[in-house]
Amino acid sequence: MFETHNDLSLSIRSRMIELLNARLADAVDLRTQLKVAHWNVKGAQFIALHKLFDEIVDDVDKYVDLVAERAVQLGGIADGTARQVAERSSLDEYSATGGGQEHVHAVADALASFGRLAREAVEIAAGAKDQDTSDIFTEISRGTDKWLWMVEAHQQAGEWAHRPTTRQGEAEPHPEH
Repeated sequence: MFETHNDLSLSIRSRMIELLNARLADAVDLRTQLKVAHWNVKGAQFIALHKLFDEIVDDVDKYVDLVAERAVQLGGIADGTARQVAERSSLDEYSATGGGQEHVHAVADALASFGRLAREAVEIAAGAKDQDTSDIFTEISRGTDKWLWMVEAHQQAGEWAHRPTTRQGEAEPHPEH
């Protein structure tokens, strides 16, 4: 660790740097998964999804910088090489190769996982009394949820999109059936 006048204890800074580097790996992995989706999406919704995935990448780039720079602010080193990311990422491997809907599902899954990890990081940082790191992850969580909503909107098209759901999350039977 590098010396800093930051008044957080060495113990807290060490734990936060570890947390930040774990989430940095996830953020860099998410970014590359989104670029794969952007490059490979096909189908009737191509242009909309192609642009959407690239817009998400722009925000994820900001998340990557926020997380990496916070680790360095605390006296650490940001571990963000391709090899480090591949070794540390908590996200599942991106495997969509088909049409737009396959990519929509894969991107939604990746965003949901990343959002969950960001919310866990909010709690961990708050519990460690590092409100600044907690705030960064709150910002990331909020942004990720927004993008998840926009991606999931592409799954909700058609006659079944507006059906109410039951408590178990299953759609109610269509009134005509």
